[in-house]
Amino acid sequence: MKIAFVCCTKLKEEMPCSAKEMYLKSTLFKKATIYIESKDYVDWFILSAKYGLLRKQDVIEPYDVTLNSKKASERLNWSKRVLDQIEGLHQNVKQADFYVGKKYREYLITMLEQKGIKCKVPLEGKGIGDQLSFYTKYSNK
Repeated sequence: MKIAFVCCTKLKEEMPCSAKEMYLKSTLFKKATIYIESKDYVDWFILSAKYGLLRKQDVIEPYDVTLNSKKASERLNWSKRVLDQIEGLHQNVKQADFYVGKKYREYLITMLEQKGIKCKVPLEGKGIGDQLSFYTKYSNK
């Protein structure tokens, strides 16, 4: 099974709602999810600094937390928590593609690869502007 991860965003709804709805104010999130949903992924999930792994339908509260300002040890602990959540999915994950920033994948990729899961970062090295351009170009096809 092939899955994808997209990152939480600073822009959020102001009331509790599904995880997918929470981040739709972000153009990057919106375009990334449209792209991911057009690909051959069995499912996709959101990586949240506060909640860890989120399913699209999980109802969550707004928050203001990012991994970008966390210490390496905190990001490592977050990654261990997310790994446990991924293993709790009870799905036979063979490949995971990351459409997330470096700090959201830095430890997690190694952990997943140690479990035999192939990991890819399709837009690695692209800044936010380049990612938006890629998604816009793709969506205009």
